[in-house]
Amino acid sequence: MIHYSLLCDSDHAFEGWFRSSEDFDAQAAKGLISCPVCGSTVVNRAMMAPSVRTARGREEREEAPRRQAVMMPDPAQKMMLEALREIRKKVTENATYVGDRFAEEARRMHFGEVEHQGIYGEATADEVHALAEDGVEFQPLPTLPEERN
Repeated sequence: MIHYSLLCDSDHAFEGWFRSSEDFDAQAAKGLISCPVCGSTVVNRAMMAPSVRTARGREEREEAPRRQAVMMPDPAQKMMLEALREIRKKVTENATYVGDRFAEEARRMHFGEVEHQGIYGEATADEVHALAEDGVEFQPLPTLPEERN
């Protein structure tokens, strides 16, 4: 495992562990690494001092002052996240999960082929665009921070 100090494009510092530098590069390119403070997926490796082992087997390294991001709870943000969680909970408790058949099922309801009911699931960007063009009414469910990783 490789330990990296990371920086997002807003200069928030955080750490990550990866199997290899190629693994980090692949995850970063796909936007799979996000800043724990602001959620940005524009993340780069920060400068790090090398870990040097002496003949005695002890690590000797110069400790540079580290700037770590500390996320201070914002009451308004906390209230907003709780409201989004509540919305998501109500939808998942009261609607039927249709998975990747969402666009197909929503279109069938819109054209009266099946009875209207609450559904939720996944749709590609192309499917979402086509639903909107067909006049199908739908709303995306909010993605919560804990679902991003």
